[in-house]
Amino acid sequence: MLTRFEVTGFKNFEEKLTLDLTATNAYTFNESCVSQGVIRKSLIYGQNGSGKSNLGYAIFDIIFHLTDKNASSESYENYLFAGRKRAACFLYEFNIKGHAIRYTYEKTNHHTLKKESLFIDDICFASIDRSKSNIASIEFEGAETLERNLGDSKVSLLRYIRLNTVFKRNTINKIFVLFLGYVEQMLCFRSLQQNNYIGFIDGGTDIEDHLIDSGEVEGLASFLTEAGIPTKLDVVENLDKKKLALNIKGNQIPFISSASHGTLSLVLFYFWFSTVKSSGGASLIFIDEFDAFYCHELSTLIVRKLIELDSQVILTTHNLSVMSNSLLRPDCYLVLQDNEIRSLANKTERELRQAHNISKMYRAGAFNQ
Repeated sequence: MLTRFEVTGFKNFEEKLTLDLTATNAYTFNESCVSQGVIRKSLIYGQNGSGKSNLGYAIFDIIFHLTDKNASSESYENYLFAGRKRAACFLYEFNIKGHAIRYTYEKTNHHTLKKESLFIDDICFASIDRSKSNIASIEFEGAETLERNLGDSKVSLLRYIRLNTVFKRNTINKIFVLFLGYVEQMLCFRSLQQNNYIGFIDGGTDIEDHLIDSGEVEGLASFLTEAGIPTKLDVVENLDKKKLALNIKGNQIPFISSASHGTLSLVLFYFWFSTVKSSGGASLIFIDEFDAFYCHELSTLIVRKLIELDSQVILTTHNLSVMSNSLLRPDCYLVLQDNEIRSLANKTERELRQAHNISKMYRAGAFNQ
């Protein structure tokens, strides 16, 4: 699990921003939202321009240099903070099978790594500072003969080690591989101006084709009906290509081109939800403005669906109607404000109980500390 993340000098984050997912409280309700002292399901609130979308881009920057997974060009446009123009600094901390992983790096742009280091249980197993030398420090068993001089290569040190080492079987090497596997299974997506995603799968895919080819058409229709949009879908041939058609009293009309923004957003969610479930699960799911096109009932349904998944989940939203102790708990609702992220539980001295209407309290300014 991701336990802590820090970023400095990236996009609108001039100073260090810290997301501490271990800042939990001892609530005895909705306990599945926290595991081993780490927040697994969270909603992040913040004003427009506070950096909610950029936080997602920052967390998923790691996808660019450690994996071959899909990445969005939006995340590396205006990469460095405009007033800084030196380097963006990232720190990730993970709990992998009870072992502490700390991975830090600096970049001068989205693909140029300046510094990089990996610690497992506070012991450094890989590091390089290209501003001083091209010689890397590598301490993994099995990597003894690996060339330490990386020259002018821009490749990530960790990626270099992974691709060129036959690892010996030991605990540290196993944890390193599991950490890389966690990163491989991270997924970020949004459905505002266009459907963008980062991580999890290689390259692009046509959602309509995938739903048809994977036999998920009936599942999609059932999901939309559950969401309050009674739907009957057919698969029709159109110029030797299979397409989805909405069946209205026996009349078939193209589904994708006739669907509303809200319905298409639900289709996108179902695509990723079913893909994650069928593939064995995602490690971390980040959905930006997850309910931009949803009413209160739909937003609640989506949160409940995501709680079902065995994945760490981070959502951003403006919707106060889903700020409820019936869904999550006060330490799982986070507020991004003035370059700081704190939970509702840590933004008040009051004792918060399950019966409290935290949304009403939020509107009344109870968490303005």
